[in-house]
Formats: sequence, structure tokens, C-alpha cells
Amino acid sequence: MKSKFHQSLIAGAIAASLSLTALAAPAERKLLWGDTHLHTSNSADVFIFDLRNSTPDTAYRFAKGLPVIAPTTNQMVRLNQPLDFLVVADHAELLGSVKRIFSGDPEFSDSVTGKVIRDIEQREGNLLSAYGNVVTALFRGKDEATGLTGQQVMQDMQAGKKRLNTWMENTAAADFHNEPGKFTAFIGWEWSSMVDGANLHRVVITDSDAETANTYLPFSQFESSDPEDLWAWLGRTSKSTGANFLAIPHNPNISRGQMFSETKFDKVTPIDKAYSETRRQWEPLLEVTQIKGDSETHPVLSPNDEFADFEPFNFILMPTGEREVPTKADFARSALKTGLVLGEQNGINPFKFGMIGSTDSHTGMSAVEETAFAGKAKHDSTPQNRHDKTGIGSSIGWDMSSGGYAAVWADDNTRADIFSAMQRKETYATTGPRIQLRFFGGWTFNERDITRDNIAQQGYAKGVSMGGDLPVRSSNTAPHFMVEAIADPYSGSLERIQIVKGWLDAKGIAQEKVFNVVGAHNSQPDAAGHLQATQDTIDLKTARYDRSTGSEELRALWVDPEFDPTQQAFYYARVLEIPTPRYSLYDAIALQQDPAVTNKPTSIQERAYSSPIWYNSK
Repeated sequence: MKSKFHQSLIAGAIAASLSLTALAAPAERKLLWGDTHLHTSNSADVFIFDLRNSTPDTAYRFAKGLPVIAPTTNQMVRLNQPLDFLVVADHAELLGSVKRIFSGDPEFSDSVTGKVIRDIEQREGNLLSAYGNVVTALFRGKDEATGLTGQQVMQDMQAGKKRLNTWMENTAAADFHNEPGKFTAFIGWEWSSMVDGANLHRVVITDSDAETANTYLPFSQFESSDPEDLWAWLGRTSKSTGANFLAIPHNPNISRGQMFSETKFDKVTPIDKAYSETRRQWEPLLEVTQIKGDSETHPVLSPNDEFADFEPFNFILMPTGEREVPTKADFARSALKTGLVLGEQNGINPFKFGMIGSTDSHTGMSAVEETAFAGKAKHDSTPQNRHDKTGIGSSIGWDMSSGGYAAVWADDNTRADIFSAMQRKETYATTGPRIQLRFFGGWTFNERDITRDNIAQQGYAKGVSMGGDLPVRSSNTAPHFMVEAIADPYSGSLERIQIVKGWLDAKGIAQEKVFNVVGAHNSQPDAAGHLQATQDTIDLKTARYDRSTGSEELRALWVDPEFDPTQQAFYYARVLEIPTPRYSLYDAIALQQDPAVTNKPTSIQERAYSSPIWYNSK
């Protein structure tokens, strides 16, 4: 007799193969919330930072809104609102190997590498120290202190089918928790390319089931650190299995000028049309905000943007404590501008991506609320420890952001429909709050269209949604944009809606400008385009604030006042909340300490970023 677990897998597979409903009209698409980037103890770095009991099963249960025992604190925790989808994206590198050294699996614990790690841990009581020897061996060829070689580590921890059992555990958990129409559990992993501390990581997601995924092992940086090799592997594997894939870059803010470089991985060869086409095929989205900071833009790159300095994080992924110097290849807005330039040169824009947020939590819990932030990893999961180093460069716990979420407008809550929405870039990012955001572009929208009842129907009928291209011009008018935002009732009310424009000027130089569209209580920009900021009402002794200073809903019709039909352009919406308490203020109050001890602002203006809409002049 098959177990309940296996019966559920079979039932889920059958349900997934059937269409639950007829294809919905675009105006009936559902707003779904998820996290595409979560780690459990099957990721080597989670385990070596002493979190040994975080499982995919707990991660999916927590995301579904069920009470779970937190792997970090052993206390019962529960999400305030369940998620609609989740990707457990454990690192492909050494997947499950460190965990299996201590789980009694002799294939790992009795290997040369396993014995070295266990000996150091028993002698020093410090797994992190032991793992440092492994990393040294892998990236320098040999660790002099232990005699371990990179070849030995690879043989013991990665080679052949070493990762298969853990991979099958992850894929089985995803199929078990996948409930078409109710909750989507995607299969995925993280490809963690990192050369000299530069973060070139991608989360890879597939729409397939466990049976298909188990026919391959996830591509890792040990096969190659070059994104083009990853894309080639995705192409071959998609062709041989029928699975669809997409790869989502994250943390360009610490890529050391490489994520959106105008040259290839070798830092010499210019990006060409073939590269651009391939990148566009496999990377339709960017994770623009997460625990390791926000990657929309930076004050150095956008000096005229008063809200550019949001949750900065510039700690290189190296123990030396180096700090990132921002370049235009490290941030989303600059990359979108560079994409326009390269599109003119090569005929195709390589950086034509949509935006999502996610957590990159290494606790197994997608918890992003400022009032309940669960930390990046185990040590900084409690306020008492957040003054300590995190192990990520020279950062401390309070340097972390609370993370973000991915918002998707999909036909239904299924793997196929969410994946399709991601491919067409009908997505947006939030820094945590569940702000509802609509953004449409067209040529003939009018004031009658911009109502709560009409905006979706008219937006799709007369234009395109976020992630799309403006249709061929039907008149000599400038493009019209409809934008609607509804506040998260569990977070701050709304202060303003802005539209960010990037374009190529007459000399082919990329420019940018932030337009204020509408402010709290429907206030309008003055003649210079400015909106008055809402007052910070946070009580620093209680962390209470006044939501009435903002609006529960904002919507507007905006026409580009500086439109030039000869210039390539993109537009995206940015929605800002009123100032609300940052989690570090809650920590300080709970610890009965001066908020200055955190070295962080007491307030934060949470926000949402839509995927862009592009205008093509040719």
C-alpha cells in the first residue's frame, strides 16, 4: 500500500496535469504573493551557521500560513497572512552534503572531507571554522591547515550522484505541498556564481514536477561560474526533458560592477546580439529587493532622486570586510538605461527585465514584516544578537533589510499560470508590505477608465500591463499611463505614486527622471513637480504611528509631459508608504536601548516597484 505522502504526490501530479478553469480574461487575473528565494538546512551555508533543523516541509507549511516551530528559536510562529507560492531555492553547490556528514550517512561522514569537518567541529565546537577550511580548499586548490584539496572535497561532497538524494527530497516536498488553485510549490535552486566576492547568483525555477526534475541534478558554479554556460545548460535540459526554466538574478548591488556589465563574463568581450537574445530568453526578471538590501538605484547614480537611498547594503561576500563601490552595472534603474543603449547598438535590449522581490532567508521562513523579522540566519534571528557580525563580510544583523515579496498577476494559482506571468513580466516587487499595484500603458486612456471598477478591464483592452511594450502608436499623442495602488492594511498607508522614466536623448545618452504623479489624500505636484512629504509621526518610545497621514488608495492617469516619439524609453511605477518603524527600532525598544545603538534609521518608507513598460521608437 502506498503511503499518504506518495498518494498525495500522485494526486498532485494528476491535478497539475488538468486545467482547473477555462483561461481567464486578463482583467480577471489574480494578484498572488510569493517568495522565490528561500533556503533550508540543505544549503551548506545554512547548516554551517548552526541551523540544522530547517526543512523544506517546514518552509512550505509556514508559507501556507500554518503554525510551525521556528527552526531558529524553537518557538511557535505563524505568518500573519499566508503566501500563494514559494520556491525553496537551496544552493546547488554541495547541496545537502554538509548536513549528511552529521546525519549518519557514512558516504559523507566517513569520507576524507567528512572526517576533517567532524574532527574540527568536535575539537573547536565551531562548524564555521571547519567550513572555512573546505572553502579554502575549493577556491585555492588546497587548504594547508588540513591538507584538504579542492579535488578531494569535490569527490567527497559534490561529484557524481552525491547530491541526488537531497535533490529528490526537495523536489518531493515541492510536489507534496503543491495544491493547484490554492498554493503553488515550485521546484528550484540557487546557482551561486561568485568570483572574487562578486555576487552573480541566480535562482533557477522550473514549472515541471519532481519526476521530471529528478532526471537531472541542478547546475552549480562548480560546473561553471559563467552565466552563458548556465543558459546553455538550461537550453539543453529544457530540450531533453520538456521542462521550462527561468533564472532570476539577485543582489546586483554587490556584484562588483559585473551583473549588468556591457562586457561578457571575461570582462573583455562586448555583449553582442546573440548574448542579448539568450539573456532575454532565460532571465525575464530581476530580484530587485531582498534581505541583502535594495537594488533599485543608489544616490551616487540617481542624485536627483530624493528617495534613492533606501536600505543600502554594500558588503562584499568576502571575509576581508571590503565594501562595494556603486557602479551603473550594480543597480536596476541604471541597467534598464544601459539596456536601451545596447538595444540601439545591437538591435536587442539584453536588460529588458521585470521586477520582483523575495527574501533570501536562510532560516527556512519567509518572514518579512518589520514587527516579526526572523533574521537572515540563525544567529541574527533574535534582537539580542543583531549587533554581532553576520558572517557576510563585515555586516552586522541590523545591516540586513527585512526582505521583500514577489507579486504576480496570474490567471490562476498554478505552476503553469504563475510561470507564464513571470515570463511575460506581469510582476512587481515590494519591500515587504502587500501593496496592491496596477500599472497600464496606452495611448487613449481617459479619466473614465481610472476607476477601481474600470482600470483592469480598460487597461488590458486599450493598452498593456506592466512588463509589456506600448502598442504601435495610434495617434500623435504622448503615452498615457494608469496607475493604482491600494495600501496593505497591516502596514503603512500610502504617501505617493511616482513614475520613473528612462530614455535615450538625441545623442544616444541614457537619461532618467522621477515624476511625482499623485500624493496622499490626492494631493497634486506643484509647478516644479514636487509633492510635500508626509510627516513622520512615529513615537520613538512605543513605535506607534498615525496611518491617517497617508491614503488607503491612490490612482491616477498620467501623460508623459516630456515625450519625444523619436526616443526609446521605459517607465515603471514606484509607490511609497508613509514613514513607518524599521525593525531595528522595534528591537531597540524591546531591548530597552537607545535606537542609536543600531546605527540605522528609526523609520523606513516601504515601497513597491512595478515591472517597466517600454516604448520602442522604431
